Amino acid sequence: MSKTLALTEELISLSSVTPEDKGCQSRLIELLSPLGFVCETIESDGVTNLWARKGYAQPLLVFAGHTDVVPTGPLEQWTSPPFVPTQRDGKLYGRGAADMKTSIAAMVVAAEEFVHAHPDHKGSIGFLITSDEEGPATDGTVIVCNALKARGEQLDYCVVGEPTSSDVLGDTIKNGRRGSMSGKLTVKGIQGHIAYPQLARNPIHQCAPALAELVAEKWDDGNEYYLPTSWQVSNMHGGAGASNVIPGNVVIDFNFRFCTASTVEGLQKRVHAILDKHGLEYDLKWSISGYPFLTPKGSLSDAMADAIKSETGVTTELSTTGGTSDGRFIAQICPQVVEFGPPNGSIHKIDEHIEVRFIDPLKNIYRRTMENLLL
Repeated sequence: MSKTLALTEELISLSSVTPEDKGCQSRLIELLSPLGFVCETIESDGVTNLWARKGYAQPLLVFAGHTDVVPTGPLEQWTSPPFVPTQRDGKLYGRGAADMKTSIAAMVVAAEEFVHAHPDHKGSIGFLITSDEEGPATDGTVIVCNALKARGEQLDYCVVGEPTSSDVLGDTIKNGRRGSMSGKLTVKGIQGHIAYPQLARNPIHQCAPALAELVAEKWDDGNEYYLPTSWQVSNMHGGAGASNVIPGNVVIDFNFRFCTASTVEGLQKRVHAILDKHGLEYDLKWSISGYPFLTPKGSLSDAMADAIKSETGVTTELSTTGGTSDGRFIAQICPQVVEFGPPNGSIHKIDEHIEVRFIDPLKNIYRRTMENLLL
């Protein structure tokens, strides 16, 4: 068994359902410390974070990831226990196999191989690991990034080990993610008997034309790296629970997945303008869970693309699709952030797995990326 596979299985066996770490990071410290990494545990409200750094010179290349996993779902639906790593038909099964304990194991073993082979490499290597990525993400990576910013530690490159590949290992690198902004819109009416509509004001009827305009609105054209910004209603609640009552209000939850072609302020202003145009009496509360980030094609993406090509023969593509990730926090203190990891077809699913044939090549890609940037 390869060292990367063995470490992956060891990490999977630790039931670190968010925000628990269950000793994963302690094991990483045991492996990184003998390599010369200075390891620091940063705890925040039940969340365990690890910042490890070897060296003080620039450039600083950081590997980032999370040890927490999503809940298993119904245990009886798993073919094998989710925290008992099991190999079947060339695949390794277990919660976190794809998202993202294999990536973490591959990063650590890659660093070990690189440091042993090149003890006098230039620059520095860092690890930023959290147990709060799958949860609210309020006490994880963002806490570490704020601490590093306060200390004046400059990150030059960061590779986040999220599962980004689609069909085969290496076909996709994420060089950015869209932002996420939600709104809770309460449109106010006047409750009344449905037989006497002249004595009431139906907020659902009133808001329908405004919703139609919001749905049809073209928010931007996107850009070279992003699809256009999208606006979607996720929930709509109205009514007193009886068929003969006109509701007094309706609550509509919506979300923007927005790209760097738009701004938070601009999108909010346009939504308010449409609501005001239709004369609605309303209350609107905004929340932002992540700003978009983008790393244009450059030295980091080139180094990783070359590593992928050399290791697998695959010509990779840059992509900004998918949901948010901790890259949104790291991008605030690091000019070049990309995400790369194994295929993501089974993440968060029952019987999550990774093909064993991808595990060592993933480690080699991370090592080759270090060689491209730090030699």
